[in-house]
Amino acid sequence: MTKRIHRFNSILLCICLIAFCGCERGCIRSAIKDRFQKKMRDLPAPITNSDLSQSITAPGDYLFSILHQEIPRYYKVHVPKTYTGKESVPLLFVFHGGGGDMEIQSNEEYYHQISKSEEIGNIVVFPNGYSEYKSGKIATWNAGNCCGEAKKQNIDDLGFVKSILKHLKQKLNVDEKRIFSTGMSNGAMMSYQLACFMTEDFAAITAVAGTDNTIDCKPQKPISIFHIHAKNDDRVLFYGGAGSSFTDRTLVTDFVSVNKSISKWVQFNGCQTVPKIVLKNQGAQCEEYSGCKDGVKVKLCVTEDGGHSWPGGKKPSILLGGGPPSKAISANEEMWDFFKSL
Repeated sequence: MTKRIHRFNSILLCICLIAFCGCERGCIRSAIKDRFQKKMRDLPAPITNSDLSQSITAPGDYLFSILHQEIPRYYKVHVPKTYTGKESVPLLFVFHGGGGDMEIQSNEEYYHQISKSEEIGNIVVFPNGYSEYKSGKIATWNAGNCCGEAKKQNIDDLGFVKSILKHLKQKLNVDEKRIFSTGMSNGAMMSYQLACFMTEDFAAITAVAGTDNTIDCKPQKPISIFHIHAKNDDRVLFYGGAGSSFTDRTLVTDFVSVNKSISKWVQFNGCQTVPKIVLKNQGAQCEEYSGCKDGVKVKLCVTEDGGHSWPGGKKPSILLGGGPPSKAISANEEMWDFFKSL
């Protein structure tokens, strides 16, 4: 009898909730969203353990915080074991995807940037995008026409990058001719922002699973561009547009196609319009455009599968769906081969 009463009360509660919210699915979605936002609001801010005024003299991981536009912003720096400060070394900016953060992007399980830094000997910096939450989680980049709250709030992410670069050049022995950028998805779009507006600082960029959605792009000089994309990307669609997984289209844009992005830079860099195939295997093809101004290069690698992911890596939980990353190429290997060829 008691069980029947409990069951009746549960059914009655469900009916009341459905009547109040309009539909059961909407109620559940709203409740999950409210619970998630509360969880995000309760998370503490990152604990910065590094002093901006001190020189970085030893290998290791450093976490910095600066106030930019009166907003606390964060970035994580990894200095490889081979660093002594006596010789200048390359510097790589790595930008996380929309909804990610610096901890996800620096997670060795997913993107292998730390181990690659140790292998190459480069310094790597993981900036954290703009977030509504003090924790810095669920962050985005203002990369022109995209994305999220960073775009809506017109956050000055270019200024943030300039501040990071100024700091690192003061505190580390950085090879100023070998400063590079890469990024995943919205982070790739942020790398295109740097190609448009910071060519005096960056030698080349690599974009993975994110196209050029910049506004009023005015590069001061030619710059090398490398783009990696899966044909079956289900979020930033290869032929242009946003995938159906974006339920709130105000957070994204009608993404530019891969071909249009590449054509733009081939034209700007004055490259030959017919590329040469430099790699072809069962799951991927890479093409390179030569004859560009100032010896720069434009390269495109297309994988047959992998969806919205980092080839050779592992998808974090925020990107699950669309199949595993492609194993036909390694984004890290191809990227550094490209950088070293310049």
